[in-house]
This record gives sequence, C-alpha cells and structure tokens, in this order.
Amino acid sequence: MARGGTGLDQAVAFLTPLGGAAAPTPAAVPWFAAVGAVVGVCVGAVWYWSTEAFGPLVGAALAVVADLVLTGMLHMDGLADAADGLLPHVGTSGAAGAARRLAIMADPSTGAFGTIAVVAAALLRVSALASIVTTISGSVLLVGALWAASRATMAIGLTCLPYARAEGGLATGFTGSDGRPARLTVRNGWHLALSLVALAAAGAALGAWHLRNGLAGFAIGTVCGVGVLALGKRRLGGFTGDVLGASGVVLETVGLVAAAAHWSHL
Repeated sequence: MARGGTGLDQAVAFLTPLGGAAAPTPAAVPWFAAVGAVVGVCVGAVWYWSTEAFGPLVGAALAVVADLVLTGMLHMDGLADAADGLLPHVGTSGAAGAARRLAIMADPSTGAFGTIAVVAAALLRVSALASIVTTISGSVLLVGALWAASRATMAIGLTCLPYARAEGGLATGFTGSDGRPARLTVRNGWHLALSLVALAAAGAALGAWHLRNGLAGFAIGTVCGVGVLALGKRRLGGFTGDVLGASGVVLETVGLVAAAAHWSHL
C-alpha cells in the first residue's frame, strides 16, 4: 500500500475507499476519530431523512447501506476475516496457532464464522436503528459520536499494540529502528493521549444525546470494541487491519443496540 500525503489524507485513505489504499503512518492517528465522526454524521443524516421518507425499517436499512458505501465495506470485511481467524479452534497454540490464524485471515474466502458475524452485525444494526426515535440533530449526534468512538478505539489499538504480521500491510507504516514492526508509542506516546481525549469527547457527546442510553451505548460498546483488540493480542500477538476493523464494527453495533435498549424496564 502506498504512503504519502498528510496525516488526514492517510487516515481518509485507510478508513474509507477515498484517496486510494494507504498504510497509515503515526501522523494519521490523530485524525482517525475526526474521519469517523464525519462518516457517522453522514450516516446519521441518511438515517433520519430516510426514516422520514420511508419509515423506520427502510430508513435503518438505508443508513446501514450508506455506511457500507462510505467505508467501502472495509470494516465489515475486517469483521468477517477477524471472526474466521480469531473465533474457531485451530488445534494448536502459541506462535504456531497465531500463524495459522493469520493465514486463515489472509485467505480471501469467507468462512462460516465470518458470514455469521457479518449477518448478525447487519441485522442488529438495522434493528437497533429502526427502534430508535430521534430528531435530525439527535440522529447525527448519536451515530457521529459512536463512529468517532470506534475510530478512536482503532487508533488506541494502533498505538498500544504491536503489529501481528512480520511484514506487509500496516507493517510498512509502523517499523522500528531495527526494521521490525514496532509499537507506535515508541516515539509518539502523545498520540495515545489524543486518542483517549477523542474517545472521551465521543462519550460526552453520547451523554448529551441521552444521558442513560447514550452513556450505556458508549460504555458497553467501547468495552466490546476493546475486547476485540484484546482477543487479537491474545490469539495473534497483536493487531492487524482486520482486527481494527472488527473492533470498530463491534463497538458501533453493540453501542447502537445498547442505545436502543429500554433501560427503565430492565
């Protein structure tokens, strides 16, 4: 993947189909949450106006389609590959098990785990959006903040975890002085602080949308998104682009479901 341009250019190219494929460098990390917020605002606007025009179910479905278009289905593809690699039993552990899982994730075909994960995520997203009644400003705030939180979580994964593959892909953007993939925090720890601030700001925005449901969506979604990163670290030794994408999709999906819950009846 090519590198070049500003950090914003790299973040847009990595997180969307715009600008061509690009492996991000540390300069891209501070822009992750902002790119996610813009995508989320667009999806939220489509959700609201489509719901006004067609009703809640069609509006929710069109919002999910809009997200797939704006992200080039990159994150859903990551969810499928990560589910195929991280979830099944591979018959071995340690370095051999990690290598086997990475090979499965590199296979372009999608297995049963990946298919089920993508279908479940799509159904949950449509169902959650269809059950939430909100205003145009509320729609934009809810989805924009959740999408910003998901990209901030991806940035935290980039910052805190080593790259799991020995070469190729994101390894071109995060290489230490010895030529081996390195943590971004080796020389750029302040990017972690920026990502945490962005994550906190997204949580505050969700609380402004609805104190109980918004904060529940943020808290539960973030825990699940970070859980995907932790599973990647445990089973692969670090992150891959697929793990980052899966983390974002899980955070958004669980966050929407939690935001749609009738907490007063639980």
